[in-house]
Formats: sequence, C-alpha cells, structure tokens
Amino acid sequence: MPVSLISGGSRGLGLATVQRLLERGDQVATFSRSGSPALTSLAEQFPDRLYTGCLDASKNDKLRQFVAQVTERFGGITHCVANAAIAHEGVLATMRDDQIEEMLAVNLAGSIMLVREAVRQMLLAPAENAPSVVVVSSVVAKTGSQGLSVYAATKAGLEGFAISLARELGPRGIRVNAVAPGFLDTDLSQSLSADNRQRIIRRTALGRLGTPDDIVSAIDYLTSSRASFLTGQIIAVDGGA
Repeated sequence: MPVSLISGGSRGLGLATVQRLLERGDQVATFSRSGSPALTSLAEQFPDRLYTGCLDASKNDKLRQFVAQVTERFGGITHCVANAAIAHEGVLATMRDDQIEEMLAVNLAGSIMLVREAVRQMLLAPAENAPSVVVVSSVVAKTGSQGLSVYAATKAGLEGFAISLARELGPRGIRVNAVAPGFLDTDLSQSLSADNRQRIIRRTALGRLGTPDDIVSAIDYLTSSRASFLTGQIIAVDGGA
C-alpha cells in the first residue's frame, strides 16, 4: 500500500489532497502548525491509514522526527507532497524582516528539508515502489504579482529545486515534479486585499479563483503510475491566468 506524506494537510489544498489520497487507498501522513476539525474527522474515519502531527515546517529537527515516526508507523514513504506555505502580502520596501524570513523558512527551506528527509527513505525502498515527489509552487513564480515578490521568489526557488532534483533522482527511479496552482480560494489567499483578489480574477480566463479540487487531480495523477514517464515538469493549473 503506498504511503503518502503531505505537509500542511489541515486545510485548503493540503486537506483536499489528504482526503483524495486516502480515498484512493493510500496510507497518509500529514502535519501542520495546528490541526482542524475537518482533519480530525478524517482521522476518525481512517484511524489505521491517517497519521497526523502538529509541527512547524520551518523546524528541521521536528521534520526529521516526524518523518522517522511516519517511517516507523507505515514502513516507509512512497510519495511526498511539499505543500505547506505561508504568504505575506506587501511591497518589498515596507515588508518586515520577520515576514521575509518566515516565508523563506517555511515555503522554501522547509519544503527542501522535508523532501530531503522523505527521499532518504525512498532511496532505501525497492525501485518498483515507483516513488515520487511533488512540490506545490504557484503561477506567480512565472507571472509575478504586485505585493507578492518574496512569496514568488520562494515558489520560483521550489521550481528550480524540482527540475534539478528530477535529474539527480531519475536514475534511482524517483520522479520529481511541481504543480503551480493559480490563486485558490483558500485560507492562504485570505491575506490578499480585496482589490488584489479582484484584479487576479479579472485576468483569469475562467473568471474565478481556483478551488483545492481543481488542483488535487493533478497531484493525484503525478503521484500515480499513470505519470510513470513524467518528471522534471512544472504543471500550471491556473484557469488561464
């Protein structure tokens, strides 16, 4: 049975991904800074296949401990989805040091550290397990967005990381891809101003913000055998933004 590790799984896209992968039959582990009633409900529904933890994605020692706990509980890791992220909106000249440092620590460094720990476990498993890594980027890494320069920088860094890591791990049978959602109607986007939200909606061909369900199908596909010859790719799911 595949084991999928997903960061930031208590709400929004992370929660939707947890639910989808549980429904397809995976054993799933996830963590976030705080839980949620929806995640608690899933844990009650799938007590033997869902393992949850509360930790800060920027704390390397906690990440290592959690990955070790997941490996002990489920016997290994097949898929890793680096989803946890935070966004602070604001022009760079007025952004505080702590806001910049937090986005770099959680979005970029935290995701890299999580993937490293997961990959260490994947390398110990038989190649026929078809392991994969998916990092969650954002279309702003390519298109840019006023007030989100630092957030965009963290996501652009993840895309470069994924492309290079795909070449590094390809010979070991581990696929690495990135999903780049457009702006989603989730808790993360609530930090955007009303004007910025409307501007984003106006420039999107389908005329709305995305939903987690719009993105989960791509993650489901990339972490399945249907994508067995797909690696080093950035998949934009943005409604034509």
